[in-house]
Amino acid sequence: MKQASLREKILARASWVSAAGNALLSVAKITAGYLAGSIAVIGDGVDSATDIAISLVMIFTASLVRRPPNRKYVYGYSKAESIGAKVLSLLIFYAGVQVLVASGRDILDAIVGTASPRPLPGMLAVHVTLLSIVAKLGLAAYQARQARRAGSVLLRVNARNMLYDVYLSACVLAGLSGTLLFDWPLLDPVTGLLVSFFIIRGSLRAFKESSVELMDGVNDETVYARLFEAVERVPGAHHPHRARSRQAGGMFLIDLDIEVDGDLPLREAHAIAEAVEESIKASIENVHDVVVHVEPSGHCSRDENYGIDSTSA
Repeated sequence: MKQASLREKILARASWVSAAGNALLSVAKITAGYLAGSIAVIGDGVDSATDIAISLVMIFTASLVRRPPNRKYVYGYSKAESIGAKVLSLLIFYAGVQVLVASGRDILDAIVGTASPRPLPGMLAVHVTLLSIVAKLGLAAYQARQARRAGSVLLRVNARNMLYDVYLSACVLAGLSGTLLFDWPLLDPVTGLLVSFFIIRGSLRAFKESSVELMDGVNDETVYARLFEAVERVPGAHHPHRARSRQAGGMFLIDLDIEVDGDLPLREAHAIAEAVEESIKASIENVHDVVVHVEPSGHCSRDENYGIDSTSA
């Protein structure tokens, strides 16, 4: 319970830091983009504005996962974190599409000649973009560190999103430099178009990653090898099979069957099951619960429709 409480505190604190940092960067970039006449910088600012919405989703999710289990949600609210990560991916996708449409419209207008000549962006855009790169690197490192501490998919997605923001700002900076150096205003919306592709790609990756936990999957499939090794270290425990592992809020929930000598008294069989549970928790980090079903040796003769067998892992 202490570990879960620490995770919730880390998630809430990191969410507030993200919200404050992105609010400042968004205002700075959008203002500088308008004053300097750079659609790429404005697009970067829109992405940061979307990050504010992302942070608000994280703050709401952090308050939700604190709720204790009840009759309706007997496993608690931990998976709200994965739902929040999926909402974040959709918000990121929306931001990418907005930048894509704006950049594409400017490029198309320039090609068909319907747009008035674009002025060159000012140096203010360059200075603000440099500031954004430094600030986002700090925020990304902080979010990634907190994600590792909490084992949080939501913070991990946000840290990756911020790292993408660093790449995007670097791309914007390169476009601004090229625009000013070669006196080619069209390079700015072209850079904005590239920015949009990075944003959309990151959103799709985040959507896919958040789906794993909601589908009761695991991102690290080596957990099963470690699980079977843990069972093998327990005397009297044989043939672990029908093993299932899923995650909720970064914590593992594990179910498996084992075989023991069918002539053992119930108390001894139960003691072996408890030893298996302790061995698994000692071998795998962030295990919230283990359910061990005991069968007499040779009982597993039917085809298993789900789970993983140690003989075929």
